[in-house]
Amino acid sequence: MKVGITCDLRDEYLALGFGEEETAEFDRLETVEAIESALQALGLETDRIGHVWNLVQRLARGERWELVFNFAEGLAGFGREAQIPALLEAYAIPYTFSDPMILSLTLHKGMAKRVVRDAGLATPRFAVIESEADLTGVNLPYPLFAKPVAEGTGKGISSASKIRNRAQLKSVCRDLLQRFGQPVLVETYLPGREFTVGILGTGREAVAVGTMEILLGGTAEPGAYSYLNKEESEERVEYRLVLDPEAKRAEELALASYRALNIRDAGRVDIRSDAQGRPNFIEVNPLAGLHPQHSDLPMLCQMAGLTFVEMMDSIVQSALKRTSRLLAASAGRPTLPEARDLPAESLAASV
Repeated sequence: MKVGITCDLRDEYLALGFGEEETAEFDRLETVEAIESALQALGLETDRIGHVWNLVQRLARGERWELVFNFAEGLAGFGREAQIPALLEAYAIPYTFSDPMILSLTLHKGMAKRVVRDAGLATPRFAVIESEADLTGVNLPYPLFAKPVAEGTGKGISSASKIRNRAQLKSVCRDLLQRFGQPVLVETYLPGREFTVGILGTGREAVAVGTMEILLGGTAEPGAYSYLNKEESEERVEYRLVLDPEAKRAEELALASYRALNIRDAGRVDIRSDAQGRPNFIEVNPLAGLHPQHSDLPMLCQMAGLTFVEMMDSIVQSALKRTSRLLAASAGRPTLPEARDLPAESLAASV
C-alpha cells in the first residue's frame, strides 16, 4: 500500500522568515523520519508529500495514494488543520485522523467547549472575546484564565494568563487580540491537578491508553502549562502516569469528550480539576504531536506498554477500517478526471 505523508516542517517555515513561536506547532525532521520509518516497518510504501501547496501541485499532476497519513497543522485561519483533509476528500483519497468539520471545530476552543457542554460534560464557564468591547459582558468570578482561541503548544499562554481583576483582564486580552489576530478564550481558572489523556481509535471503539499528570517544577512558569514550559519541558516539567480515582475520572471525562466531538483514530484531551478535585474538559488535540520521545501521546503510549510502531499501527488500522466502509459505499460512483484530462484553463485554475 502506498501511503503519502503530509506535514509541515518547521525548518522550512523558519527558512522563509517565520518566527519560533509562529512555527511552534510544526514538526522537526526527526519526527517525520520516525513516522516514515514506523510506516515502513508496518510494510507500507511511503511517499513524503509535505505541506498543502505540495499536495495541491501533486494532485493537479494526477498523483494519488491509497492512504495519506496527515499530521499537517496548517499556517493560518480556523480551517488551517482542515485544508488537507478537505482536498483529500475532494479527490476521494482516504486519510488518517479527523475530518475537516471536526478539525475546524476543535481548533476553536470556544466551539469545542460548547459541544462538550451541550453533551452534559464538565467544562469551566467561559466567554469568547472577539474585541475589547466584549469585555464589558464578561460576568465570571475571578481568577480567570485567558488564551488565544485557536492556538496550540501553549502559544499565548504565560504566567500573565491567570487574571485576578478587571484591569488585568483588559490588559491581557488587548495584548492577545493584537498579537494573534484572533478571539481570546476567557474561562474560570481551575486550581486543581492537570492531566492529559491519550486516546486511540474511533467512536465506541476508542480507548484511553493512559492518563498523565503534568507537574510544574520549581523552575517552571507558575500557574500554567505555558509556551515556555512546553518548549523547555525537560527542565521545567515532570510527567507522571497516574491511576488514582481522580485520574480515572479525568480519563472517563476525556473519553466521553473525545466521542462527543467525533474525533477519529487518535488524539489527546487536556483535563484540569477544580478546587474540589472534579475534572473538567479544557481542550482537545485531534492532531496530537507524534515525536517518539517528546510528544505527550507517544509518551503516554510508551508508559502504557505500546511501542511507537504499535501506536502507529493502531492509528493506521483505525483509519483503514473507517475508509474501507467509505470506499465500499462510494463504489460505482463517477471519479474525478485526472489533471491531464482537464482543459488547460481548468488545470491553470487548479494550481
